[in-house]
Amino acid sequence: MTRILVTAIGLGLVLLGCVDRKVAGSGTSGGFETSSGSGVSGSGGSSQGPEPTGGGTTSGETSVGTGSDTTGGTTLDVECGGGDFVIHPDAGDSTYECDPYQQNCGPCGKCVAYAEGGGGAWNATKCVAVTGEKKPGEPCVTEGDGTSGIDDCEKGVMCWSVNEEGMGTCVALCRGSPSEPVCDRGSVCAYPGYVINLCSPTCDPLLQDCDGTDLCIPNQDNFICVLDASGEMGAVNDPCEFANACDKGLVCLNTPAASSACMQGSTGCCQPFCDFSMMEACPNQDQKCVQWFDPMMPIPPGYEDVGVCAIPA
Repeated sequence: MTRILVTAIGLGLVLLGCVDRKVAGSGTSGGFETSSGSGVSGSGGSSQGPEPTGGGTTSGETSVGTGSDTTGGTTLDVECGGGDFVIHPDAGDSTYECDPYQQNCGPCGKCVAYAEGGGGAWNATKCVAVTGEKKPGEPCVTEGDGTSGIDDCEKGVMCWSVNEEGMGTCVALCRGSPSEPVCDRGSVCAYPGYVINLCSPTCDPLLQDCDGTDLCIPNQDNFICVLDASGEMGAVNDPCEFANACDKGLVCLNTPAASSACMQGSTGCCQPFCDFSMMEACPNQDQKCVQWFDPMMPIPPGYEDVGVCAIPA
């Protein structure tokens, strides 16, 4: 399935890049396509590192009382006694001490992303003790800032969209592997990297049916909910650098594909989604409501009416 190209323009937890429209027969098969190495602007940065070569192991036991470990769908109660929680990476770069997909930190630990050396970018993984039981969708609290890697979510879950008070929401991590990520039904792996790997709910860009102020933006063959990083900008025709840097209902298109009304030379330009079946009017004279997915290719069910205001090919 191909889509109008989403260009990678940075990491930074700015989840996708802006979008460039390509037409069928132009060397691609049209539609919108998510490129690799892109990011979403948010409460920290995402860094795509190499796959862990060894995976972390633990020696001794944690001092967190009774923990739990889930293997093959069976929950096993385990006693975690009063030793130290020590990490011994098997090989390779110690920046990646464990595998967040496989959660290979023993029954009383979990593999988390954090900012090695401090700062606002997740760039490493480590094993920490499981200190909470909060499940996906429940409010959570981090120790320190949002990139510390320590929170009160259960194993395989991360405290996400953390505010200045250290409060956020638990979000499930992708399982499987970066090349074949797995999430529960109704969500997709929006960040299939080696550090940040979050499952995000799918959504309808015409309804913008994500919780609260979260945005519904493109992610490969789906649309997903992400946090709003538009700030004071993000209105129609405003310049943008990331897909979640536009207001709700808009998406960051590559400027040449968007409109001559955009600031030429800017990386991207915020433009609205539109209902293609209704041929909704667009804000600029050189635009039409064009179908998001290439009509010559199979369109994911439920997204047939999704369009975007852009310069027609």
